[in-house]
Amino acid sequence: MPEEKILIAPDDRVFVLTGAGVSAESGLKTFRDQGGLWEGYRVEEVATPEAWQEDAERVWRFYSMRRRDARKAEPNPAHRALAELEASIGDRFFLCTQNVDNLHERAGSRRLVHMHGELFVSRCEFSAVVPGPGDCTREPFADDALYETGEAIRRCACGGRIRPHIVWFGEIPLEMDRIQREIDRCTAMLVVGTSGAVYPAANFVRWAGPRVRKYYIGPEPPMNAAAFTRVILGKAGEALPGLLQVAG
Repeated sequence: MPEEKILIAPDDRVFVLTGAGVSAESGLKTFRDQGGLWEGYRVEEVATPEAWQEDAERVWRFYSMRRRDARKAEPNPAHRALAELEASIGDRFFLCTQNVDNLHERAGSRRLVHMHGELFVSRCEFSAVVPGPGDCTREPFADDALYETGEAIRRCACGGRIRPHIVWFGEIPLEMDRIQREIDRCTAMLVVGTSGAVYPAANFVRWAGPRVRKYYIGPEPPMNAAAFTRVILGKAGEALPGLLQVAG
C-alpha cells in the first residue's frame, strides 16, 4: 500500500535535517557502520583537537581518504527529492545536514548549512570560526587537495597550519544560531536518515514547537521516535521521491 503523502501547504515553512543514512545510500560509509569508514582509526586518533596537535599528518591522511571516497559518490534520489522541494517552495525551505560531503549541493540544494563542517573546505588552525583561542581572520576556503604527508600540509599567511573545516569531537557545531531561528519559524520538519543519537541534532525535533508537523524517514525507527508526528520506515532514496506533495 503506498505511503500517504506529506502535504506541503502554501504557507508551510519546511525545516529538513539529514544524517549519515542519506550519504550511506550513495555509498559513503558511516561512523556507525560495522567495518565502516572509521575502521582502523579510533576517534581520538583522527577527529579531535588533541589528535590534530599530536599528529596532523595522520589526521590529514584520514580526511584525504574521505575526500577521495566522496569524489566518487553521486547524489541519490533522496538528495534530488529535497533539491526539487527547495526548487518548488523557495525560501520557505531550509536544510541542515550533519553530513560533511557535498552531495546535497551537487543535487541542487542551495539553502543549507553543514552543522558539522564541510569536507571540501579547509581553514587555518588558528581561525576563530569556532569558539576558542583562534585569532586568524582568514575565512574557510574551498579546497579539494589531498594532504598525505606532513610536508604537503599548507600554511596560512599567519603561519598556522591548514586544517580540515570539520567540527571535531569536543568542538561546537556551526551555525547554531541560524539553525535555531529556522527551527523556531518552521511549520513542518523532515528528519531524514539520522539515528536520533547524535546531539544537539537529536534535540531539533523537540526544539520545534508542538504545532510543528514532524516526520521521520529512514530504514529504522530513531531513538527519539516518540517525538515525531509520523515515522516512515524505508530507505530515503526509495521513500522520499513521490512522498512530498506541494499544494498550490
